[in-house]
Amino acid sequence: MKKFEYIITEPAGIHAIPAGLLVKEVSVYKSSITIERNGKKADGKRLMAIMALGVRCGENVTFIIEGTDEDMAAIKLEAFCRKNL
Repeated sequence: MKKFEYIITEPAGIHAIPAGLLVKEVSVYKSSITIERNGKKADGKRLMAIMALGVRCGENVTFIIEGTDEDMAAIKLEAFCRKNL
């Protein structure tokens, strides 16, 4: 299992467009990817679940990656977050 935390810098938080980009990125990996905010968890491959977290700018989220490609997924997702979220 791999885990990393990220503070959202997107001014509008994780709204529809960044959530859609995130789902597209996460769907590339075989691993299970969970996004957690304030104790609430969402499947990273489900758009509505991510949006239901209501993540705002400046909030901390945790990505939990488990599976066969977890090492690569963690590296790539962290880079994706820095660029898009």
